Amino acid sequence: MRRRTMQDHRRRTGGMAGFTLVELMVAVVVAAILAAVAIPSYTSFIDKSRARDASADLAALALNLQNQFQLQLGYPVNPADTEATTAKFSGWSPTQKAHFRYTLVSTANAYTLTATGRGRLAGCTMSLTEANVSSASAACGFTAW
Repeated sequence: MRRRTMQDHRRRTGGMAGFTLVELMVAVVVAAILAAVAIPSYTSFIDKSRARDASADLAALALNLQNQFQLQLGYPVNPADTEATTAKFSGWSPTQKAHFRYTLVSTANAYTLTATGRGRLAGCTMSLTEANVSSASAACGFTAW
């Protein structure tokens, strides 16, 4: 009995070669498994990156407050839950204002800045005081910064 060769196969099929349905399905399954692993990892990376940017926003706002303290020998007095805005602090422009709410509680001698996450970052809360004491909840992806 004669063994079939690739040349014989090409002669019978008219020279056309391609993928079988099984090969195509295996490729689709492999791609789906890779996507199932990669997408949650990527989403977690993006959330952690946004939280890091928000911590940098808090540090920039703290610099604005320190500047006002140097000029006026006191911090601006704000009651609890006062939202920090660019109108109050012209030298500050938060990069993550779409994902975080920034608040400021201050007396003439002390302040506490807080960034609270929104949406997917709802459990993330970071704070910074005039003594440079910082904290972050575990939902931010880090606890010290």
